[in-house]
Amino acid sequence: MVNSKTKIPADLQDSLSEEMEKDKELLDTVDEELSNLDSKQYDPQRLALIKFSLETIRNNVDKVLRLMDEKYEVKSDDFITAGMSADTNIESALDTQRSVELHEPEMINGQRVVEGVFDGNTMIGSDGKQYTVPANYASKSKLVEGDILKLTITNAGSFIFKQIAPIERRRLIGTLEYDEMKHQYYAALNGKKWRLLTASVTYFKGEAGDEVVFIIPKNTASRWAAVENVIKEHEISGVDEDAQTGRPVDSPNPFANQDIDFLGTGEL
Repeated sequence: MVNSKTKIPADLQDSLSEEMEKDKELLDTVDEELSNLDSKQYDPQRLALIKFSLETIRNNVDKVLRLMDEKYEVKSDDFITAGMSADTNIESALDTQRSVELHEPEMINGQRVVEGVFDGNTMIGSDGKQYTVPANYASKSKLVEGDILKLTITNAGSFIFKQIAPIERRRLIGTLEYDEMKHQYYAALNGKKWRLLTASVTYFKGEAGDEVVFIIPKNTASRWAAVENVIKEHEISGVDEDAQTGRPVDSPNPFANQDIDFLGTGEL
């Protein structure tokens, strides 16, 4: 959803409003035709009308998308770095993870067990509380925003985290940057930046300017990324072909697709 403070060009806003109104009428038609379908009798004429309506909706959407692409160069994942609107989308995604997949806190053998969602730095529990995740554990496990964790708080007061449901991921290759004012490392690609845990970068002895293979959620926006590997600038000429392409080493986290999205377009 567009932030109330976001300004949309008049012609784009008019096109969106016009096409959405057309699509609403077409969808009403589709809904009506579907309700009239007889599941026991094949009706090619009615199905043809439904198909025509859906194709018209698709053409209307394509028209607006072309306007956004060609005139305004809008990218579908620009909201990742669009300030508060990005935060809203990310929090919404985390809220969805919490409500759909998490169990309520419980006591097991005298130990408190809490499930939660990793937000890139901490675990947000199903009880609404934030639990600090050790940076070394998050780095070693290559945790990504949206991963489901289970925390066991022992009788001795120790915190034991376990990754129980990794979110679907994708790999990207970007440039390692460092903000000296904020003391924060970033993975930068196509004008976007993702925060990196310092422990992850120092483990690979990364420095600003190095190439970084990083991991983000496949289908949701994120502020943070996990470091998969760092390719040192001075090492590039002396490594084998796999390393030059930035192909990461095996990860303990499962991926639906093992390829790397080199351009950050989401197309593999």
